[in-house]
Amino acid sequence: MKIGVNTFLTDEGIGGPALGRALEERGFESLFLAEHSHIPASRESAYPGGGDLPRVYYRTLDPFVVLGAIAAVTERLVLGTGVTLLIQRDLIHTAKEVASLDLLSGGRVVFGVGVGWNREEMADHGTDPRTRGALLDEQLEAMVRIWTEDLAEYHGRFVNFDPMYAWPKPVQRPHPPIFIGGGEAAARRAIRHGVGWVPNGVATAAEVPAQLAALDGHELPVAITPVAPDPELLDAYAEAGVERVTIALPTVPEAETLRTLDEYAKLASRYAG
Repeated sequence: MKIGVNTFLTDEGIGGPALGRALEERGFESLFLAEHSHIPASRESAYPGGGDLPRVYYRTLDPFVVLGAIAAVTERLVLGTGVTLLIQRDLIHTAKEVASLDLLSGGRVVFGVGVGWNREEMADHGTDPRTRGALLDEQLEAMVRIWTEDLAEYHGRFVNFDPMYAWPKPVQRPHPPIFIGGGEAAARRAIRHGVGWVPNGVATAAEVPAQLAALDGHELPVAITPVAPDPELLDAYAEAGVERVTIALPTVPEAETLRTLDEYAKLASRYAG
């Protein structure tokens, strides 16, 4: 099982390049970054984790800018989004960003996407929360066409463009791995699209079988992100055949982050090879 890290990179924690180098030096397989463009001051959407919205949500850096900087100082680290809120983004620009990052990194991108939970944030981008799932379905189909066809065209209810040229194409063929983030609805969407599923980690090892049952027997790549640094929980995911887990890394200054990574590396070494 591959072991990576999931975190919020902000202006108050460790810098991206420093984190990337530290992860690669310690043998971690991947880094997955969360995304929020902004947090509306007037917010009615409840934080899924319960309680007040953590400070990191307000200060998250753009994942593609940071991953580009990290790509320049690493050689093997897989660069993932956990998850990109594609429904709040321009599809064509995002397709170019992902392809550019894949090219510059030598094919190290994993594209995690989700429909999000903050309805006020979506509304500021002109996204109707009621149809965000259908929008994502079309965006994924259209993005794959942009990545894989020299002359791409798509006509749907939400996404519509005439034949177009768009380069660069991703290094990975046919395109970077796509993982859809979320719970059971995301699992069903991953099944329909034939891509990976990236749910949040459960609290205990006993919950793992029920969580993975959402795939209904379909053999799709699964990347759990984030997961608590719990050996019993990691063992349960490994035994269940999960491809990758990323351990939740707190957003703190560099010295404290490095100490935490040293402890995580001891845990991750159990799954090396």
